[in-house]
Amino acid sequence: MTRSGNPTRRAALLSVSSLVAAALCPSVAAAQAYPTRPVRIVVPFVPGGGSDQTARLVAEPLGVELGQPIVIENRGGAGGTIGTLAVAQAPADGYTLLHGTPGPIITNRFLMPSLPYDPDADFAPVSLLTSGAYVLAVHRDVPVRSVAELIALARSRPGELTYASSGTGAGSHLCGELFAMRAGLRLSHVPYRGTGLALRDVAAGLVTMSFDSYGPMIPLIQAGHLRVLAVTSSRRNAELPEAPTIAETVPGFDVGVINFICVRSGTPRPIVDRLNQAFVKVLAQPALHDRMRAAGSSPPVSSTPEELGATLRAEVEKWGEVIRRAEIRAG
Repeated sequence: MTRSGNPTRRAALLSVSSLVAAALCPSVAAAQAYPTRPVRIVVPFVPGGGSDQTARLVAEPLGVELGQPIVIENRGGAGGTIGTLAVAQAPADGYTLLHGTPGPIITNRFLMPSLPYDPDADFAPVSLLTSGAYVLAVHRDVPVRSVAELIALARSRPGELTYASSGTGAGSHLCGELFAMRAGLRLSHVPYRGTGLALRDVAAGLVTMSFDSYGPMIPLIQAGHLRVLAVTSSRRNAELPEAPTIAETVPGFDVGVINFICVRSGTPRPIVDRLNQAFVKVLAQPALHDRMRAAGSSPPVSSTPEELGATLRAEVEKWGEVIRRAEIRAG
């Protein structure tokens, strides 16, 4: 004989289960239907830069995977904070994505007196997008052929060797500061308004060196104006297999260049998971790898939301220390 139990208690349990299911159903249903209209990726910089290029390369295959058009929206200004704020203020429904870069999410909190958003609380990680490295290159007339020779020259002429960056507080600036700290050097920073102007003056011999993205350097390297000394990542770069890492001379040196995707916090987890699955699939496509390599972009790479969150926390800790020690403030 089967025991039926207490009818009142059983009814109460069924009632609670119904309430929980009702609370979850809108989120689950929305995720199952998502997306039902175009999705926009906000790039918090003007068109034509590296982030814009990467977003546009990814947009087409992502749209195919999600079954909806992907719209790229450039909202530049204030070091990326204007576009980033737009995502923080958008509905938490997965239809507005942030093309994240280190400035707006990682370093601006240390460089600016205040931000109009909370970079930790206002965004939910989705996936890494690219992971690469900077290239250390010098003008062709600088009499060095290796990182060790560069360090020796800099120590013999403290404060005289210069390095260009795309702006105060930019990744290229912070990379140079970290190199100087780890190698025990005095280098002079020369900020510019953008990578193009910075590399132009290094190529002209007005500045000694630059730590910057490989893509914009390619024509200057091919023309013989710049000489590559090393890459900043802990491992050698497949695009420059002959270039050593700085870490081979300065142990422990490791600077990666990441781009990533976030959504507004509060976006239902099933939608975050749907987006993550889409990016994982798209970023593994050989055709996309080929297109990004041809464009000089960093290699595409995906992650789980949790892995991206851990990466961002580690980057905040690393660059916060560099910015504090160097007493850097945005111009």
